[in-house]
Amino acid sequence: QSVISPASRCPQCEAVIRWYQNIPVVSYLLLRGRCGSCGVAISKRYPLVEALAGMLFVWIYLRFGWQLATPVYWLFAAALVAITFIDLDHQIIPDVISLPGIVIGFLMVLFVPWISWYDSLFGILLGGGSLWLVAEVYHRLTGQEGMGGGDIKLLAMMGAFLGWKAVLPVIFFGSLAGSLVGVPLMWLKRADGKLAIPFGPFLALGGLVYLLWGQQLLAWYLGLCQR
Repeated sequence: QSVISPASRCPQCEAVIRWYQNIPVVSYLLLRGRCGSCGVAISKRYPLVEALAGMLFVWIYLRFGWQLATPVYWLFAAALVAITFIDLDHQIIPDVISLPGIVIGFLMVLFVPWISWYDSLFGILLGGGSLWLVAEVYHRLTGQEGMGGGDIKLLAMMGAFLGWKAVLPVIFFGSLAGSLVGVPLMWLKRADGKLAIPFGPFLALGGLVYLLWGQQLLAWYLGLCQR
């Protein structure tokens, strides 16, 4: 649950996990992957997710250095990691992350000098509006839900943090990653095209790609187009 409050508990014995037993990665290694109270094995997923978040924090620091925008993007990356694994497990993107994320992202651009408040506001509208339009058209044409409201709110949150110029590249990067993963999965499982693959993790990946390398990739692509 949390390092501070409410206290995390062992899912097996429900013993409270002390703060010193809840230090990312380090506590897992010191406890040898087991609960300090009952000794039950702890899933390796916990340290892997913690290590992933830690690597993203380092990447963001190397990309932006130490400035006010850096902790803003740490918060953004942590939200995307949480959303990714929740969506993979439960095919849902919690409003408790995305909706506050939209507000926080809009307020945090005060600390990001290259994104203005109207860039962020337009990013929210374009991010949420573009996916809503796609979902609405698909629903009217097929009578089926093609994209959940969670994806719409997630892209609105990304627009808040990254600005409106990020929205289309994020959709492109996310769709490309989704295709590279989804098409082979459907072929391997002999699926009929209706295999349910959550789009949230790929949008999150697209957001991180844009955050870390988006400007360089766009410059490279535009350079190719001008040749």
